[in-house]
Amino acid sequence: MKGKTLLLLFSATLVGCAVTPTAAFGQDAARLKAYTTVIKRAPGSHQTAAQTPGSPQLPQWNYTVTSTRDGNTYSGVMVGRNALEINFGGLGEVAKVPTRIVPIVITTNLVGTSIASDGEISTTPGITVLDPTAANPSCLTPPNDVPVTLYQQSPIIQPTSFEMGGTFIGNTQYEDAFQRANFWANTQHTNYHMLLDPVTTTNAVHINVPKAFGLALATSSLGPPDFCAPLGIVDIGWFDNLLTTKIIPSLSSQGVNPGSLPILLLANVVLASPVTDIFSCCVLGYHSFEGANQTYGVMDFDTTGVFGPTIFDTSIAGHEVGEWMNDPYGDNPVPPWGHIGQQPGCQDNLEVGDPLTGTDFPPVTMPNGYTYHLQELVFFSWFYGAPSIGVNGWFSDNDTFTSDAGPPCM
Repeated sequence: MKGKTLLLLFSATLVGCAVTPTAAFGQDAARLKAYTTVIKRAPGSHQTAAQTPGSPQLPQWNYTVTSTRDGNTYSGVMVGRNALEINFGGLGEVAKVPTRIVPIVITTNLVGTSIASDGEISTTPGITVLDPTAANPSCLTPPNDVPVTLYQQSPIIQPTSFEMGGTFIGNTQYEDAFQRANFWANTQHTNYHMLLDPVTTTNAVHINVPKAFGLALATSSLGPPDFCAPLGIVDIGWFDNLLTTKIIPSLSSQGVNPGSLPILLLANVVLASPVTDIFSCCVLGYHSFEGANQTYGVMDFDTTGVFGPTIFDTSIAGHEVGEWMNDPYGDNPVPPWGHIGQQPGCQDNLEVGDPLTGTDFPPVTMPNGYTYHLQELVFFSWFYGAPSIGVNGWFSDNDTFTSDAGPPCM
């Protein structure tokens, strides 16, 4: 989640960038704590920075709503068509965003061998390659053992049948099903869709990480039992700067532009700062924006299992893509909520993954025979207040939340 801006998710000039880990994923069984983060930029910087006339742009809509939680009025922007207007602004019911999956091959030059009681990671020189385009039979079962292929075949990208509480939502992608259910009072009798389409995969991007900015934890580094594959840890500030200054601009010839969503796909690689302190770990994904309006998402396809059974394969993608769609610039304001999910304090933006980090939607088995993990996501009405306009009168897409967020967080 960076354009939670990192929340865990930008303009020719980066304004006021700060990296702030927000909270633990809250998995009692996890051997490491996972975080999402926001790389904060100046509020509204995506609106005020220069844009090239006639350049591709995301389909976006603006909303204004009065919250029943505090009586105040809030405005924000989402990707897609206006789901609060029956006529969808006269633009038609279906919006599509070209999506580019960008496999990121990470090579680290240090191996983390053990962890001291103060969190310091002991290291030794050693090369580790973490490649989403390569088979990983140590953690996955052939033939479903190549992360990028599994991602391409996942319900993030491919349509499948979704029901929520016995209500048929549609045969579609997970995030589109969520958005239809999110605004079900308006969308249920329509052909409303917000689709990632077309989806293509770019050439892999290879990054050799200097020793100062990355390492790979050995499978025995956390003590018995060993986990199935090394876990890379890369400095989040160094990595995001590389993305925004070099990698994303270099992908323009492969269809990455402000009208598209580039998904930077990692495999068993997380982010932290500093990388040698286990207590700073781990950011598994974020969404953000670069320049005036180039949004993007970074997400790990985790198969190590070290974060617990619900944070696996596409659960992180489910979290991040949903947040990109509902809060593309990370600054949609809501009455403060908190003390739940990954947030031990209070938070005041519309990040639909954060309140239920670590809680999954029912697993989905696709035609390839693989069963995918998808994080449960939180409805618009949970943030702004009852009554719910979501499917079945729910406040999240698997009914974990049975009421709104309540009085503003203190």
